[in-house]
Amino acid sequence: MTKHKMSENENIPSTITQRERYKHKYNLVEMYRVFIKIPDALSKFIKNKKAKTVNPQFIERLQLAVTEVNGCAVCSFVHAQLALKEGMNNDEIFSFLNGDNKFVKPQEAKAILFAQHYADSEGFPNQSSFDAIVVEYGEEKAGIMLAAIQLMMAGNVYGIPQSAFKSRLNGKKYKDSSLFYELSMQIVGILFLPLALLHGWLKKLLGFKMQKFKPE
Repeated sequence: MTKHKMSENENIPSTITQRERYKHKYNLVEMYRVFIKIPDALSKFIKNKKAKTVNPQFIERLQLAVTEVNGCAVCSFVHAQLALKEGMNNDEIFSFLNGDNKFVKPQEAKAILFAQHYADSEGFPNQSSFDAIVVEYGEEKAGIMLAAIQLMMAGNVYGIPQSAFKSRLNGKKYKDSSLFYELSMQIVGILFLPLALLHGWLKKLLGFKMQKFKPE
């Protein structure tokens, strides 16, 4: 199979590359909350890399769905490249980043909807929505899917202000942004990360729940 490397804007929807304002805008508290989930999510993600309990292309489709909802230009480019390496074609990648369901497989639809709901709820989905994918795919696979989504959220929350800053440098400032916000999220995010990872690891070690859901 011939591998194709995208240029930065190739097959990335203009709604992302030419964004004028945030689709979702997170604060430092929200950033810390998503960073705490990284240790538990990463351990499941790494195990799946070896075992392939959930197909890697399926994982990428889930993460592309999250990125589309959040509107992170940096993450869109990075994960488009990863999706290409996993064998997805340009049309399929574009479709997911554009938010349409043309390439959503029936057997993956519930998980894709959950990924979109997770991002749209800013990391606090309804309990019933997660219960539905546990019923559909089983507890182990649902946990791996949740982990992939949580990792993508962490990347998005950090990548969104980075995308805005990059757009600013290119002369296209986001209307609802500021240089202070863009830089503070990136700088404090780096400072937050070690503390959040330690916090998350301790929570995991002590058996605390790593994901909170909205009650019905």
